[in-house]
Amino acid sequence: MKWTDYISFDPAVCHGKACIKGTRIMVTVVLDNLAAGLSPKEIQNSYPSLSIEAIQAAIAYAAELSHERVLALPR
Repeated sequence: MKWTDYISFDPAVCHGKACIKGTRIMVTVVLDNLAAGLSPKEIQNSYPSLSIEAIQAAIAYAAELSHERVLALPR
């Protein structure tokens, strides 16, 4: 799965924040719900327009953002 198939960035929607395509549901809303302990199915019940794949894409997007880049520091 490519998260780019499910997540968009549009300055005219939610101030350009990452959203599930075709919705105004921000990725942060999905991630906050997961962090609070809700299951993907519970999130989908609250936001019926979300697919399980879109929720998985939000997780994949967050995982990609968390990859650390090692920078060499000057001595």
